[in-house]
Amino acid sequence: MDTFLSIAIGIGLAAACGFRVFVPLLILNVAVLTGYLVLPDGFAWMGSVYATIAFATATVCEILAYYVPWLDNALDTVATPAAMIAGTLTSAAVFADISPFLKWTMALIAGGGIAGLVQASTVALRAKTSLTTAGMANPVFSTLELAGAIGTALLAIFIPIACLGLLLIFFIWVIRKAENLLFSGTKSNRN
Repeated sequence: MDTFLSIAIGIGLAAACGFRVFVPLLILNVAVLTGYLVLPDGFAWMGSVYATIAFATATVCEILAYYVPWLDNALDTVATPAAMIAGTLTSAAVFADISPFLKWTMALIAGGGIAGLVQASTVALRAKTSLTTAGMANPVFSTLELAGAIGTALLAIFIPIACLGLLLIFFIWVIRKAENLLFSGTKSNRN
């Protein structure tokens, strides 16, 4: 696997972990089981049948839990650090042909950081929708997050460069939204 492509796959999978923690792990597992991806020896366990059972069970539980309006907000407190850990792990698993120090440094910063940023964005949006709709829109939002996790993970594995491009667009949008909020608050304080 080309180093750049492995980094693109890792970053895409890490971003998908920000939407749902276990969906990208399950998709990575299936990609390894089908022979589409090959993981290094230290991460070969992620492609085992036992990992399939664990990831599939965790995925189903996570998906169902996010459809319970009060539970989805509680899960966000646990999901944020879990997403960062999963993002770090998935990216480190696929980063190829780089030194262990660089692999883990990039996995922590890029993988964990991107997973955390995506997760923080979804937590903020969920909190806003929970307040404005009294939790009634949360199932719709949960479905969109699930679609985001599946779509991002599949793009990361099958079309990693396109995935990176879409992630760049997403992060530019998040930064612009944050700037608008920051500057709109500054303008209203001046008046």
